[in-house]
Amino acid sequence: MPKIVPFKAVRPTRAIVGLVAARPYQSYTVDERESRMAYNPYSFLHIVNPGYKYDQEVTGEERYRLVKNRYLEFKEEGVFVQDEKPSFYVYKIVNRHGQEFSGIIAATSAEDYENDIIKKHEDTIAKREETFKSYLQTVGFNAEPVLLTYPDNAVIAHIIADTQNTRHAEFEFTMTYRDTHYLWKIDKKETIATIQKEFEKMGTIYIADGHHRSASSYLLFKDEKEKNTNHKGCESYNFFMSYLIPESDLVIHEFNRLIKDLNGLTKEEFLIKLDTFYRIENRGLMPYKPSKPHHFSMYLDGEFYSLYLRKTSYEFKTSLDKLDAQLLYKTILQPILGIDDLRDDSRISYVNGQHDMITIKSSVDSGKFKIGFGMCPSNVEQMKQIADDGLTMPPKSTYILPKLRSGITIYEY
Repeated sequence: MPKIVPFKAVRPTRAIVGLVAARPYQSYTVDERESRMAYNPYSFLHIVNPGYKYDQEVTGEERYRLVKNRYLEFKEEGVFVQDEKPSFYVYKIVNRHGQEFSGIIAATSAEDYENDIIKKHEDTIAKREETFKSYLQTVGFNAEPVLLTYPDNAVIAHIIADTQNTRHAEFEFTMTYRDTHYLWKIDKKETIATIQKEFEKMGTIYIADGHHRSASSYLLFKDEKEKNTNHKGCESYNFFMSYLIPESDLVIHEFNRLIKDLNGLTKEEFLIKLDTFYRIENRGLMPYKPSKPHHFSMYLDGEFYSLYLRKTSYEFKTSLDKLDAQLLYKTILQPILGIDDLRDDSRISYVNGQHDMITIKSSVDSGKFKIGFGMCPSNVEQMKQIADDGLTMPPKSTYILPKLRSGITIYEY
């Protein structure tokens, strides 16, 4: 039974929260980062890139220490203020496409992660886990929640709706990406207890996005627990900040694939090898996007193709085998194009499914890539089944919404 607890969030003041909130650091181009930091002294980017103040790049432990210093400066200057009472936070995002996401920001249990009550569907890289664990230990806070999803629950849905409809939001602001954010605080003990009881009735909840952050938080928990001779289980390191949304709110897009070469094959040789697994139809100049699982689109040499799996050529033994990202890997990327490591091979790049097939076409026509593949998105049930079976998806199998911002609520260790 999942355990969630309220916490005293550190939050920007209402007047400047829209200036503080930021996308993940790596999602900005260099020019975008420079512009925001030059003209917005409140941006959370100043905290995660503390070397900007000294006009130099800093890395490792030195950077972590400076991140902590910048964070403490923001608190000292009154940019950040900590709530007086432990709370849950109802958080709503309305994006530029009109999609709405509503859920609860809470602290979730590292032991639940250890015991597979919080389930994962992606592999993580040990080096990245350790790096972020060290970061958390030094800076002492986490500013971006892990995205978790839970089965739709009428009681929790009523509390969220009632909170939104009967109270003024603590925050309401719109970002330059044209998504609008709202936050309400729940600090009544009775309401908190009701929410906790509803989550305790659930068998499991699932990581939708943030596998490395949750894994690193778990490593931090193990380290701190071992060092603390008076460990009680209620210390802040026992938990990590999460944004929990119902499964019906989760939006999953695919990641399409772009490949730089045909692995030494001519176009004709490649198509002959492809014919083993797929029925191939040339669609000419007309952009094609697949509408069914196990069908793919392909753009090669100025033309679109549709690929239909020959069912006799591929056996579905596990839930993972049915995933289109795995199917594409096992039938084309690995055996024909020679791509074994989807995470580190420089010959492959990914484009999230919010971009249409014209993006694939443009990337190939530019000469940077030789071939592109489009697929259908997976769904929540596939994601859950793979997690339940103890399997993991290939890298870049899902592009999941909502995408969260840093610096809106902060969890201190």
